[in-house]
Amino acid sequence: MLKGQLCTVRHLLTADLNTFIALVNDLPSRGDYFSTHFKSPEIMRKEFMQNGFATEDSELFIIEDRLHHIVGVITHFKGRTPVCREIGYRLFDASLSGRGYISEATGLLVDHLFRAYQYHRLELLSAPENTASLRVAEKNGFREEGTLRQSFFINGHYCDVKVFSLLRPEWERGRS
Repeated sequence: MLKGQLCTVRHLLTADLNTFIALVNDLPSRGDYFSTHFKSPEIMRKEFMQNGFATEDSELFIIEDRLHHIVGVITHFKGRTPVCREIGYRLFDASLSGRGYISEATGLLVDHLFRAYQYHRLELLSAPENTASLRVAEKNGFREEGTLRQSFFINGHYCDVKVFSLLRPEWERGRS
């Protein structure tokens, strides 16, 4: 469990599963930057029972506020190279945007990944117009590298994404 001032980042528990599935599959809450693709609750339950949403390839955490409400999700998964991990996140309620939950959760996960593993590079991808996500990258020391043109299919059309990275030496300098 990773604890910050605003939130806790932790693995999903069996007791959380029904609430989590409802939040993840709430299509209207996905907004303009997330796919409207979703999984059946039974497939999600089966996956959870098999591996708790934690494998060598990916690991999922929930973001919980101080009152123990699930406010979001954050994951890390295999990147394009063996020394890289990509981080993804989602806030479930747009009215909570701008309060710092995702920024703090990202910082907690970044610190954990660099302290616990030998990864050299972490990446974030964001829609160029997603100012909240761009701010998360900036607050956590990620640097913009470029744009992957029309690389995601979201809400019926292909979208560009900006690539941000944080290298271990940059993270180390930022922590000293």
